[in-house]
Amino acid sequence: MKYFDEYRDSAIAKALVADLQKVVTRPMRIMEVCGSHTMAIFRNGIRSILPDGLELISGPGCPVCVTSASHMDAFIAMADRPGVRVAIFGDLFRVPGSNGSLANASSRGAKVDIVYSPMDALDLAVKNPQDLVVFLGVGFETTTPTIAATILAARNRNISNFAVFSTQKTVPAALSALLEDPELKLNGLLCPGHVSAIIGAGAYVPFAEKHRIACVIAGFETTDLLTSLILLAQQIGAGEAKVENAYGRVVSWDGNARAKQMVEEIFEPCDTQWRGLGLIPGSGLKIREKYRDFDAEARLDITLAPAGEPKGCMCGNILKGINNPRQCALFGTRCTPASPVGPCMVSSEGTCAAFHKYGLDM
Repeated sequence: MKYFDEYRDSAIAKALVADLQKVVTRPMRIMEVCGSHTMAIFRNGIRSILPDGLELISGPGCPVCVTSASHMDAFIAMADRPGVRVAIFGDLFRVPGSNGSLANASSRGAKVDIVYSPMDALDLAVKNPQDLVVFLGVGFETTTPTIAATILAARNRNISNFAVFSTQKTVPAALSALLEDPELKLNGLLCPGHVSAIIGAGAYVPFAEKHRIACVIAGFETTDLLTSLILLAQQIGAGEAKVENAYGRVVSWDGNARAKQMVEEIFEPCDTQWRGLGLIPGSGLKIREKYRDFDAEARLDITLAPAGEPKGCMCGNILKGINNPRQCALFGTRCTPASPVGPCMVSSEGTCAAFHKYGLDM
């Protein structure tokens, strides 16, 4: 396939593997921040060919996984309200709350619709004028512009039975929290591709400068990932800490100005809870007062209640990169894709799901 085959060429990949072996000259700990990178790394067998001394750690780059237990409980309680129809991306459907999941709520009669975009949720509102359709905004900078555009469309079309429950989060805020953690000793960051297409490569410069950590933005094909790991290993070996963009066909230095402008129009920063990372100041995005009519939390007077993690679940530490799934006593026994205990086993970008699907023999 044009524009893809050259990034999947096995001969090029083998040469890159040989190059990677040469440049790993000392122990290196690199975090792949993005959940899609975690899946791509497993799917392409990259973990199995890593040279000795190079350790890959999965980070908190799965938006469903980092959604707090309190938010999950609020989602489920809202779905049970009469007159409310909840629209979600599919990964959220089976994530457990304190008392079941949205799938369980659906089975007892709650209106829960899986959609492929926020605009699909807006179409649901048009087709179901008797319901308040609430789109659950769970995501990072990649999805936030599409939600902003949908709210603008709802305003322009005078669709009053549509709202968003925003738990949108910003990746740089999470990286700041992670890099301040003394337990997590990292040498490099494999920076997300899709998020970076919005915020730009320049967004990582403060991390490189303050924390003296190598940063490389990567694509998702085999040669993308191997090239990025080589660049990181070269930086670490030379004692450098800078930002390099290995995904230039998609990511620019300054990002997508139009998308950032829309997000700024609709959202403002707020403090929010991350599963595993706790409360991170300024890391969330709430809907501005100007667009309050589309804010489900305000419209339905939703209050978040404290909620604990499932007993024995290590999802929080796995999201922080402190533990890997094989170190969790529930992994593959009580917690499986068919019967998940924590969100890291549910989402298609979850670390536990990746380990279970591709890495049981590791």
